[in-house]
Amino acid sequence: MRLHSLVIPVYGNAEGIDALIAAVRRLADALGGDLEAVFVVDGSPDDSLARLREALPGAGLDAQLVALARNFGAFAAIRAGLGLARGQAIAVMAADLQEPPELVLAFFEALRADRCDVAFGQRTARVDPGASKFASRVFWGLYRRLVMPDVPSGGVDIFGLSARFRDELLRLGESNSSLLAQLFWLGGRRLFVPYARRAREHGVSAWTLRKKLRYLADSVFAFTDLPVRLLTVIGAVGLAAATAAGVMVIAARLGGVIDVPGYAATILAVMFFGALNTLGIGLVGTY
Repeated sequence: MRLHSLVIPVYGNAEGIDALIAAVRRLADALGGDLEAVFVVDGSPDDSLARLREALPGAGLDAQLVALARNFGAFAAIRAGLGLARGQAIAVMAADLQEPPELVLAFFEALRADRCDVAFGQRTARVDPGASKFASRVFWGLYRRLVMPDVPSGGVDIFGLSARFRDELLRLGESNSSLLAQLFWLGGRRLFVPYARRAREHGVSAWTLRKKLRYLADSVFAFTDLPVRLLTVIGAVGLAAATAAGVMVIAARLGGVIDVPGYAATILAVMFFGALNTLGIGLVGTY
């Protein structure tokens, strides 16, 4: 049984396959050959799968190559790779090599020494366009505020974990969720390894704004009831405001200020039942 396993999700990385395999080989050499690499091709539209099939037999690596039936997303690909990994210490690395591969060695060292159950790479700097940096700050700021306050401000992309912690993670079988939030939700002993993110050398990021927003929505709905609680609060405040406004409308009607037939009853019905409906939806959502 291997002591170390490395899971690598692959999507749109055909141009960088040679560099990726070379980086994995250097990691294997640094670990004395005790490394199993699990490449998971996540329905990639380019020829990443073909290039891996051609290159891996002669790469001198203990490797598994998995091809998913379609593009399920990076986290589904990672979960598939984690399920196949046979090592006692398991790390996840991005195929674009924007995160230094040497982080994997730091993860393995900490896991072997039993200093943590899960180790995260914590970004301290990134070489990206200004718009990308701004979008990342906004995304992770909302993520920390709405979902998981323990997540580092720069976010997390790669991590390592023990086989025991992996088993606990895979027991959480939600399909529309956040693997990252699940890792933090499970607790355990954590270790953060700082690093500077590199510039992308090949291809373009598949992490589009649409995917980020969907990921944020899945994370919010799976890990916090904040939207439901907000709805309940808005309904309660609206109901109180409708009651106060209703008293004013009745007083105005009795005082002759409002003389339009049916106005008072219409306004009272709309305000009261609208607020009551919002409050009811919030309460039902809570249950």
